[in-house]
Amino acid sequence: MAIKKVGILTGGGDAPGLNSVLYGILLKAFDSGIECIGIKKGWKGFMENIKEPLNIAELDDLHTIGGTLIYTSRYNPYKAVHKLSDQKEKEELAKKIATEMASKFKDLDIDALIAIGGDDTLGVAAAMFKYSNAKIIGVPKTIDNDLLGTHYTFGFWSAVQLASNVMDNLTTTARSHQRVFIVEVMGRDAGFLTMYSGISTGADIILIPETPFDLESDVIDVLKNRVRSGYKYHLIACSEGAYPSKESLLRDFKTITKKTIDNLPKDEYGNPLLLSLKISKILVQELNLRDDLKEEFKKNGVDFECRSVVLGHTMRAGTPNAFDRILGLRFGLAAMKQVIKEDFGKMVSLQGNKVLTMPLEEGARKKYITKDSDKIELRDLLVKVRYKSKQ
Repeated sequence: MAIKKVGILTGGGDAPGLNSVLYGILLKAFDSGIECIGIKKGWKGFMENIKEPLNIAELDDLHTIGGTLIYTSRYNPYKAVHKLSDQKEKEELAKKIATEMASKFKDLDIDALIAIGGDDTLGVAAAMFKYSNAKIIGVPKTIDNDLLGTHYTFGFWSAVQLASNVMDNLTTTARSHQRVFIVEVMGRDAGFLTMYSGISTGADIILIPETPFDLESDVIDVLKNRVRSGYKYHLIACSEGAYPSKESLLRDFKTITKKTIDNLPKDEYGNPLLLSLKISKILVQELNLRDDLKEEFKKNGVDFECRSVVLGHTMRAGTPNAFDRILGLRFGLAAMKQVIKEDFGKMVSLQGNKVLTMPLEEGARKKYITKDSDKIELRDLLVKVRYKSKQ
């Protein structure tokens, strides 16, 4: 049966370029005589049959606009599955939910579905395909760039540029007040945003989730070495998901304990809400308790002052940059072409400069900065040269 109506949903946090994907889908759909139905509020709208037709004639240049026209949510249809511990029970419930969700195609009056989202949203889509063979195509979306199946996600470079601009601007304030600024950048599990924006702006210290930090050697000692070498201001880029090593937590921290981290609230997918930890504020508190650090600053003619800036949801805001507009359009085009070919259970993917596809279940897995990454090496080299260059 030829595909006549395609549903589209956007799930998880918003990202610059979501509307670009929608427009890419609509362009190909219009050319192919396929009707598109916007399913509002992600999986919540899918389950509750909240929808509206999308007419490309009314959406001129949609790819230039930030956010998502059809709204988004973090609603998780598989929430009950995550609460089970028995693997067999989890499998049975996952299959049951997938079958129920597949039946919603009829209620929504769609022949196929394009799901745009991160590992949580696409994980639901992958389960639906696995257990019910539903006609689904995935499009990877996360400003964190932490999906295994694609070299870059749309929205990532827009967010990197925003964070870089903020840190560049903060440098002038830090210099004027001889201040230590700790800039908290989005990144729950992966440090791509912090690493790229930190390196691009020449941050003096970069803390990411993949490499738990030692407060003494990675922060205190670096600041002392820098101030001894004549530096009057300092910029620390810190992922919201950055955390200390167990040894450092027990040895160096006075304001939090391991219990603090273990007791953080969880989201609908069971992920700890690391933003609630407010790691940048904790670091400010810890540094302010260090009399030895203050004394070192004073000896070198600098009054110690430390402030935190949390970028938070500003990183998702605004219009996509040129790269993300084009990538979004390409992803949307590729997703609709997969629908037309009726080659489902796939995720579109940027590999080098080509948009290809891979199995949805494989592509939706998480990726992280590896310890042998050249970005880790660059970060460490920047720290070394930062205080040696004035000696």
